Amino acid sequence: MRSPYARLKAACYTSNVSMSIVGNLSPLLFLTFRTLYGISYSLLGLLVLINFFTQLMIDLVFSFFSHKFNIPLTVRVMPLLAVLGLALYGLAPVMFPSNVYVGLVIGTVIFSAASGLAEVLISPVIAEIPADDPDREMSKLHSIYAWGVVGVVIFATLFLLIFKAESWQYLSFILLLVPLTSSILFLGAKIPQMKTPEKTAGAVRFLKNKTVWLCMLGIFLGGAAECTMAQWASGYLEAAFGIDKVLGDVFGVALFAAALGFGRTLFSKIGKHASRALLLGAIGATACYLIAALSPFAVIGLLGCAFTGFCVSMLWPGSLIIASDRFPDGGVLIFALMAAGGDLGASFGPQLVGIIADAAMANPSLLNFASTLGITGEQLGMKIGILIGALFPMIAIPVYAHFRKNDKLKEKKL
Repeated sequence: MRSPYARLKAACYTSNVSMSIVGNLSPLLFLTFRTLYGISYSLLGLLVLINFFTQLMIDLVFSFFSHKFNIPLTVRVMPLLAVLGLALYGLAPVMFPSNVYVGLVIGTVIFSAASGLAEVLISPVIAEIPADDPDREMSKLHSIYAWGVVGVVIFATLFLLIFKAESWQYLSFILLLVPLTSSILFLGAKIPQMKTPEKTAGAVRFLKNKTVWLCMLGIFLGGAAECTMAQWASGYLEAAFGIDKVLGDVFGVALFAAALGFGRTLFSKIGKHASRALLLGAIGATACYLIAALSPFAVIGLLGCAFTGFCVSMLWPGSLIIASDRFPDGGVLIFALMAAGGDLGASFGPQLVGIIADAAMANPSLLNFASTLGITGEQLGMKIGILIGALFPMIAIPVYAHFRKNDKLKEKKL
């Protein structure tokens, strides 16, 4: 018998695929925009920052003012914003022929707002649907995002190879069919009413709880550990090991995302104890970062980057599970606070690695050290950057160990 929530779940799943499109489309087109329009690397990198900043603003608004919104209506409007943003993004050369970048920014802000809303609202929608094992349902939802990244990277890479960079706008128009599908599915689905604080003071009350801040720290570190490798894997493999960009995208980003999806799918099928998955994942991710950064061999470096995806797979959804278990009455608010922590980590981590890598490449002493190792300054700079990235899962280990300790105490009492 078909579940009465099947249509709603499908709408949520396609919304998560839309998030994977929004989060990865610009980085995949960086080289195209650089070649066709002469846009600088700093401005291209700013598109990613605008994406995360917009999502963070949405997270914060919902953290304090979720009670002001009609949640079911907002959920239905959300995918339409993604459709509009992707359409304007693709129309940028037509609407702003003298300054294409302006159109790209406008499109980015709009579809990033949609992604921010999805991040805040889709998880609590899934949490409200009756399930035998809610933790596994949450993991399944987030596995869809990872598999979406795999699909987007492979599809976009093949599209640009076949139809060439000049046809990139059509890629944007094709991809907007995903949020359009999500919108159609939401229109015919009944969306449950979700808990929100009655007033802003309710949000402030949550922020006075130390456990909330610890959960936010956990997802901050998890988001940084995941997104740092996700955004730098291709560039790192290309710069540090001389791997071709197309191969770097496919074997770096896509393999990372596939491992991410596999880890989340595995937990959704057989997983138990989110806190244990968090702790083991952080330990494994630390080791993978170190292997990727310190290995002199391209194949081992690639495998280190890819397997990091499996290790970090539960750091974000696992942190959500921990927070929702500890604050069952938090509703939309607790998911919004966690989304804010995760987005902050997702923007801070990659940015820090870039800054460290640039600083290392400009340091004369390190350049001399690189020459003694038989590598270029850029290769050493990228390796140091990835090495710094290992700090995020490493610092997360005691945080997740605390969660695991508390869960063990509860299990003994039961």
